[in-house]
Amino acid sequence: MGTAITFKRPDGKDASGYLANAARGNAPGVVVIQEWWGLSDQIKGLCDRFALAGFDALAPDLYKGKVVPYHDTDSANNEMNSLDFMDATTQTVRGAAQYLSRNGAKVGLTGFCLGGAVTIIGATKIPELAAGVVFYGIPPEQAAKPADIKIPLQAHFANKDDWCTPQLVDAFEKSMKAAGKSLELFRYDAEHAFVNEQRQAVHDREAAELAWGRATEFFRKHLG
Repeated sequence: MGTAITFKRPDGKDASGYLANAARGNAPGVVVIQEWWGLSDQIKGLCDRFALAGFDALAPDLYKGKVVPYHDTDSANNEMNSLDFMDATTQTVRGAAQYLSRNGAKVGLTGFCLGGAVTIIGATKIPELAAGVVFYGIPPEQAAKPADIKIPLQAHFANKDDWCTPQLVDAFEKSMKAAGKSLELFRYDAEHAFVNEQRQAVHDREAAELAWGRATEFFRKHLG
C-alpha cells in the first residue's frame, strides 16, 4: 500500500523510510518508529493501517536498510545499542515529522519497544509534534526527563514485560505526575511486544486491538 521514500533531515542529510498516505489529501501525520528489529514488514503494515484510519504515516528507517530476523535477539540488541538515539531522534525522526507537517498538518509520534523510548525522547526534543503514543519503551531518564515533555502522551505497557518492567512503568508514571504532565497510561495483562502479530509467542490480539483503538482515538483528538 505504501512506498519507500527519501526525505531530508534538519542537517540536510538524506534519510529513508516507508510512507503510507491516507485517502484524503489534508490528513494529519503520524511518524511510526520501529522495534529493535528494524523497519520490518510488520511496522510497514502498521503504517498501512494508520493510512486506512485516516493518517499519513511515515516510518523512518533508523537502521538504514538492516532488518534483523525475529529469532536473533543478540543482533537486535547490538543494532539497538549501536544506534545514536539522540541523532536518530533529533535528525531522522524530526525530519520525518517535518516531512509530514510540510502542508500544515498536525503530526504525532508513536513507536514500539526501542521506538517507544524514541517517542518519549521525541516528546522532549521535536517541536513539530502535537501528541505521542508510547508502546512498551522508556528511555533512561538522562535521555528524556518527564519535566521536559512538551506534548500530551498516551502509553501502553505489558504487565509481563521483563524489559520495560512494571517497576519502570510505575516510576515513569510517578515522574510524569510529579512534573504535572499529561499522560494516559494503560496496562495490559500481556507480554512485551504484544502488538506484533508476526510474533505468535507474544502477540495478544485482544490487547493489541484495544490499544490500537485507544491510540487512533487519541491521535484523532489531538491531531484532527
